[in-house]
Amino acid sequence: MAFLNIERDGAVLIATMNQPETRNALTGNTAVDEFVALCEQVRADTAVKVVIVTGAGPIFSSGGNVKDMKRFFDDALTPDMIREEYRQGIQRIPNALYQLDVPVICAINGPAIGAGLDLACMCDIRIAAENATFAESFVRVGIVPGDGGAWLLPRAVGMAKASEMAFTGEAIDARDALACGLVSRVVPADQLLAQARQLAAKIAANPGAIMRMTKRLLREGEHASLASLLEMSAGCQAIAHKTADHREAVTAFIEKRQPVFR
Repeated sequence: MAFLNIERDGAVLIATMNQPETRNALTGNTAVDEFVALCEQVRADTAVKVVIVTGAGPIFSSGGNVKDMKRFFDDALTPDMIREEYRQGIQRIPNALYQLDVPVICAINGPAIGAGLDLACMCDIRIAAENATFAESFVRVGIVPGDGGAWLLPRAVGMAKASEMAFTGEAIDARDALACGLVSRVVPADQLLAQARQLAAKIAANPGAIMRMTKRLLREGEHASLASLLEMSAGCQAIAHKTADHREAVTAFIEKRQPVFR
C-alpha cells in the first residue's frame, strides 16, 4: 500500500500519510521515496501552487519506526553503513520538502513525534488540531535528530525552546505550540482540513510563479546576508515586473476589479 494518498484540487495538492497502522512512521517503508517523488512532481508542474501535508488516523506521524531500529543492533551494520543509510534515506525528505518551490501547509491532526515533528518543521505554515501534541523525542530512545531536526526546530521556535524540547524529549500540547510559534493557529479537529484548504485557496489565488520566487527569497533569507538577499530580490523583481500576471494585477487595480491570473 502506498504511504501517501495524493489528491488534486485545482492548484492544490493534498498529500495524506496513510499508514495509521504504523502511526504513519517515516522509516521501514516507502515514505522517503514517495515524499521525494511528490516534490519532484510538484517542482515540474507549475500549475501546482500549494501543497497540504497531513496524516490519516489519530496520529500525524510517530517519526522513525522504533521497532525497525532493532536491526541496528546487528554488528554487521557498521557506523559508516548506518551513516550512509541516513544520507540515502530519511535525510532525502528535508532535502526535497524543505527546498520545495511552492508553499507547503502542514495540517497536524494528532501527535507529531520525533521525525514527525521535524517533518512538520520542514513545511512553511503549520496548523494544528486541538488534540495535536509535539515532541522532539529522540533523546528518549537514545538517539539524536538524524533528519535535520537540530537545524529545523530552532528556526521554528527559537534556540531556547528547541533546546528544552530536545534535551527533555517531553511533549507540548497545541496551546503551547501556538504560544511558542511552532504553529500559527489551533483549530477544532473536525475543522482542520477545511481550514487548511481555505488557507491554501487564499494562497492559490495569487500568481504561482511569483509565489515560487517569494518562497525562494524567504528560504535564502534564512542564511544569506542582507546585501546578497537584496541583490537576489532585485533580480527576481526584474523578472516579476515582466510577467503577464503583474501586468494584470496592476491593470485590475487601476480598473478597480479583481485580477484574473493566468
